[in-house]
Amino acid sequence: MSTFDSSWADLLGNEGGYSNNPDDPGGETNWGVTARVARAHGYTGAMQDLPEATAKQIAKAEYWDRFHCDQLSDELAFQVLDTAYNGGFPAQWLQRAVGVEEDGQIGPATLAALHDANQDKVCLRFNAYRLQYLAAVKVWPTFGRGWTNRIASNLLRAAA
Repeated sequence: MSTFDSSWADLLGNEGGYSNNPDDPGGETNWGVTARVARAHGYTGAMQDLPEATAKQIAKAEYWDRFHCDQLSDELAFQVLDTAYNGGFPAQWLQRAVGVEEDGQIGPATLAALHDANQDKVCLRFNAYRLQYLAAVKVWPTFGRGWTNRIASNLLRAAA
């Protein structure tokens, strides 16, 4: 259903390149990939030198395939990818949005419920849960405005 390449291109609009903000709990990142995740995937170089192609491979394995985004509608796949990158609980929020058990695993029951659900309503619920979560984290005062703008852009993308 969904294509990783188009979602990746849009994700980079939210993520950008290298960042090492001391207030960011994710720490040093490049292309949205944290140093911890890059190291777990075998990258040993300096984070500012992380090639985009390597980040893309990591993103596909860690944030796309893990959440079965290829089986989601295009818009939900992007929302899940962006959320997994930015932080939170995308599997549980999808499950809550469609009314299935929140076990954190996107499996047959979740996928069937998603397939039968109104995709626009799921997208809206999913982003509402995301905003509620982000507004409660302790770094909201530092990053909240950017997160709000990010989610607003995602909602506008969904409505296009």
